[in-house]
Amino acid sequence: MMLRGFFALLLFAGMAHAQQYRWVDEQGRVQYSDTAPPPSARDVKKMKPGFRAPAAAPQQSFELTRLQKDFPVTLFTSPNCVEGCAMARAALNKRGVPFTEIQVWDEESNERLKRVAGAAEVPTLQVGSSTHRGFEQDAFDSLLDSAGYPKAGAWPVRAQKPPAAPEGYVPPSERPPAPVAEPAKPEPSEEPQKLGPYAPGGRK
Repeated sequence: MMLRGFFALLLFAGMAHAQQYRWVDEQGRVQYSDTAPPPSARDVKKMKPGFRAPAAAPQQSFELTRLQKDFPVTLFTSPNCVEGCAMARAALNKRGVPFTEIQVWDEESNERLKRVAGAAEVPTLQVGSSTHRGFEQDAFDSLLDSAGYPKAGAWPVRAQKPPAAPEGYVPPSERPPAPVAEPAKPEPSEEPQKLGPYAPGGRK
């Protein structure tokens, strides 16, 4: 009996000293685990011994689940869109609205955005079937209000970050310069040149 208690104590001690990790998932949510985070995790931190993770957040409300189903929010950005896309992302995070971010960078993604919004312009916000091109705080709020999303402050602020650059994307600064076209040279005539009477070598 005493031996069983001793092993139980050792097991408890091992669990208490297991390495704890704090990391951010692809949706911008903070996660805690006692196993190594997945490769997609961001901002990974090893916590100090004795750290206890906070209680799990309550499950997603029915209202949010309904809104995400009926009026999903999608933000179209691009890898080389900096200020405007960052402002659009921050506006959604501040309001606590979950969203999917799609990067527009190749022919396929450009065509998709054109079908959605009529033009390949970023940032573009899509709420349900409604869209707005360019970032304007009032326009963003109007789309979200019309769909029934709560005002800023009703939901916790989110921290969703921009996704990694798509595989195969090359920044403009790293692309090789485009070849410069050279003017065509006139081709020599195949006919023998006729010398006039006053040309060098001609008959006088």
